[in-house]
Amino acid sequence: MLSSKTSIFRYFIELSFNGTDFHGWQIQPGADSVQETLNHAIGLLVGEPVNLTGCGRTDAGVHASHFVAHFDAEKEIGDCGQLTLRLNRLLNKPVRINRVIPVDPDAHARFHAVARTYQYLVSLQKQAFISDFSWYLPKTPDVGAMNEACTLIKGRHDFTSFSKLHTDVRTNICTVTEAGWQVHGDLLLFRICADRFLRNMVRAIVGTLIEVGKGRISPETMSAILEAKDRSKAGMSVPAKGLFLTRVDYPPEIFTINPKPPFPDWGWLDQPV
Repeated sequence: MLSSKTSIFRYFIELSFNGTDFHGWQIQPGADSVQETLNHAIGLLVGEPVNLTGCGRTDAGVHASHFVAHFDAEKEIGDCGQLTLRLNRLLNKPVRINRVIPVDPDAHARFHAVARTYQYLVSLQKQAFISDFSWYLPKTPDVGAMNEACTLIKGRHDFTSFSKLHTDVRTNICTVTEAGWQVHGDLLLFRICADRFLRNMVRAIVGTLIEVGKGRISPETMSAILEAKDRSKAGMSVPAKGLFLTRVDYPPEIFTINPKPPFPDWGWLDQPV
């Protein structure tokens, strides 16, 4: 258990959201955000102002099937299950609360996350029902070549070439533990897991891998793009609507109880590559 010098009660909240109508997670003036929506709803139900801290930022239009944030309360929440039910009844936005969990007062949704997993969905046929959650690519790319290129981004690298410029991070070094594509009929699924991600990193990687799949660059070029540390050397950023944050992992010692993570059951969408 982490050390604690405060009587404040801290809680993790696990949620999922459709990001189509949100301008990302973080509060922005004059725009709907997931953070502001939840601050209002939770504060109303617990009877005091709250300010959630998320596990990271998501850009406008990006979705999450598993997102984690924390908030502090001066009074202990007696029934977290009841609070979860009441939040889901109150929220009229496309947000679902999966559960509220008591954690150590020093636990941090962002800084204590040890791994994050993103998935990107590409459709090879026009879709009637999931067009808001996938990017349509009319010609099938060479998935074998894209997976060959994926092997070159695994490991610890400087991902400046795949990051937005002028971001407020101390380092652009990330450790990628998993990256690859799966084919499921008319759908292609890209899955990537790392200890941390830079802004726009996944969408830029996917766009570059698609260039490999179209034969415009070779798989081996991924190494040169990484070494260049130059965003202009990588491919385009694919649309946000196909991107999902699907899993955030934490060390068990931050929890005051030892719950089994209720990660969403996506079937084939949640299988390692």
